[in-house]
Amino acid sequence: MPLSRRLLALLLLVTGLPCSAAPATHAVPVQQTAPFAISDAQLTADYWIQRSRTAQTLRMTSAQIASFNARLLRDDVSIHDLSQLPEALPAADVRARIEKLSVTPTRALYGADGMPIDATRLAALRRALALDALPAQVTPRFALVVQRAALRTFPTTQRAFTTTDDRDIDRFQESALYPGTPVAVLHTSADGAWQFVLAANYAAWIASDRLAIGTRAEVLDYAQRSPRVMVTGARVQSAYTPELPAISALTLDMGTSVPLLTDWPQQQPVNGQLPLAAYAVQLPLRNQEGRLQLVPALIPRGADMRIGPLPATHTVLLRQAFKFLGERYGWGNDYDARDCSGFVLDVYRSLGIALPRNTGDQARSPALRNVPFDVRAPLPQRLQQLAQLQVGDLIYIPGHVMLVIGHEQGAPWVIHDVAGANYRAADGSVQRARLNGVSVTPLLPLLASDGTPFVDHITRIQRIAPIGST
Repeated sequence: MPLSRRLLALLLLVTGLPCSAAPATHAVPVQQTAPFAISDAQLTADYWIQRSRTAQTLRMTSAQIASFNARLLRDDVSIHDLSQLPEALPAADVRARIEKLSVTPTRALYGADGMPIDATRLAALRRALALDALPAQVTPRFALVVQRAALRTFPTTQRAFTTTDDRDIDRFQESALYPGTPVAVLHTSADGAWQFVLAANYAAWIASDRLAIGTRAEVLDYAQRSPRVMVTGARVQSAYTPELPAISALTLDMGTSVPLLTDWPQQQPVNGQLPLAAYAVQLPLRNQEGRLQLVPALIPRGADMRIGPLPATHTVLLRQAFKFLGERYGWGNDYDARDCSGFVLDVYRSLGIALPRNTGDQARSPALRNVPFDVRAPLPQRLQQLAQLQVGDLIYIPGHVMLVIGHEQGAPWVIHDVAGANYRAADGSVQRARLNGVSVTPLLPLLASDGTPFVDHITRIQRIAPIGST
């Protein structure tokens, strides 16, 4: 479609201004509103749903989603099929996985106390890996996560930062796993307090007390059993129960699913409460010996949940994404929140669609359909390509992903979980917007730290679509 006046104006905004802080004269007035001109209406899913001509169209059927997920499992090297793990793994394989993750830092890092993490502390982290304790053949153990748990670079809660004044980006934080997630346990730290685990889309260290060890069969069966209740809200909690504190008010994040106890008698209480107005589900519990127990629990019917995943329409996708609007940014899903790729992952999981964990793996995944975008083309041509993007498309720049929600006058708008972005102020200077949360923004005014537009840094655009679709 031809470039609109608004799109050309935004193009001038992000490309035609000087990079210095000196005042400049603008042919196009620049409205500044904290710091982007965003209306209250634009902060609602309904606004973007009404602008989509295909909002109610089913983008993928359940069969197509199953095929998509199967291809992801088969072809994406970042995804692990735990059911196909052999009975024993060579020590060299496990060691390689650990050393790929737990690389001794070479750049300066600072602890939460502001003091440098010196060579002595780094050596202690290295010893904690207990690599010399690996047997010649490692027999995987299987476990379920019982509480939301951090995945760490090293077996430690010690935080690490690149500067003394930044306490948000913990470089030892990798990701998080949610209750009911199956893992294969491959190794134990020197002090026994941490386990190196392989999950479906990650491998890292997790605190031992967040796991319940079971048999291979019961762990994998739990993860596959149906029907399942899916968390469709940003988060929900199980019913409060003083009878069983370990599963009382347990937080479950969007995309988490747990087995529904369809045969539970309606007149039989669960932990002191009848299930007449609740879902009777099964949750994993860690007993005193660290072993797995599967116990009944209740989740109120008033919680934002449903049996099975949501339908894959643009309407549903937008509503799901906007449920996180304003949530604090959490690097590596820290702060009981999400980062940019974790946000995208959880939103799509609520539709039953699996994705790789990190931005780089998502951008490279052969299961996702690459949207043609010529990064070397002149900017007007790239803007024409951006004008053709669909709701739900994923735009990748190094270390970040944004989800397209629609267009204004041909210019794309996105929702993304972002620590911060730069923008051009009215005086021509580049200013930092510390968004630090799930935010709705126009794409074109966003600038990198060097003042260049985000659109100059796009590496790939991916679309979640049926296999073989065009």
